[in-house]
Amino acid sequence: MDFAEISLFSHLVARPESDIDLARAALLVALPEYPGLDVASYIEELDRMGATAALRISESRGLPPLGSVIRYLYEELGFHGNTTDYYDPRNSFLNEVLDRRTGIPISLALVLTEICRRVGIDARGVSFPGHFLVRVSDEDGDIMFVDPFDGRLLDDRHLAELHERAIGKEAPIDPRVLEPATKGHVLLRILNNLRAIYERAGDQDRLLGVLARMQVLSPDDEIHGRIRHLARRDATGGPSLN
Repeated sequence: MDFAEISLFSHLVARPESDIDLARAALLVALPEYPGLDVASYIEELDRMGATAALRISESRGLPPLGSVIRYLYEELGFHGNTTDYYDPRNSFLNEVLDRRTGIPISLALVLTEICRRVGIDARGVSFPGHFLVRVSDEDGDIMFVDPFDGRLLDDRHLAELHERAIGKEAPIDPRVLEPATKGHVLLRILNNLRAIYERAGDQDRLLGVLARMQVLSPDDEIHGRIRHLARRDATGGPSLN
């Protein structure tokens, strides 16, 4: 585990919510897997995409700004949900999502919200049960929801279907699960996805780095205990006893 990387991540996410650069923080999550990752170049790529999206909005006739952004990302650039290998860890690394144009709901939501922010659209991630969504508020205060996996606008029926699939029964949707997620929560959900992948694979080295970043965002006794256990294993060279 690289303590300098953990310190850099901690420094970035310790800022007030409004000052946290979510894309940069997400790229720092990928840093252990991609040593020497050029974070600035990916931020510049998002900036270029935002500039092109703004151009598409100005060129569109009758299509709302959100529709222009979705068309640009999902039709012109070809972003799409990874249906062939959903649990590939690359789906959670923003650099890979930008390079490969594929990911899972939360990483695609990050791309969509970052481009929306660059063109003045109020878009935030939503930690909906089982399926991360994007919530968009228009100039009139109306709220829309987008499935970032395929760029589809969701009506009440679609939301109800997603909710029922996630909880296993038909039930009213708690309005709280439709509220915007904090940037810290978005990062935690990305890290928790990686945690599940590495735990399933028995990859203790990568798991240690993920847990350390989760502990920075939300200190937890259970995670702290796991970190100490894995760190002792690394120090002694012995196996981890789970």
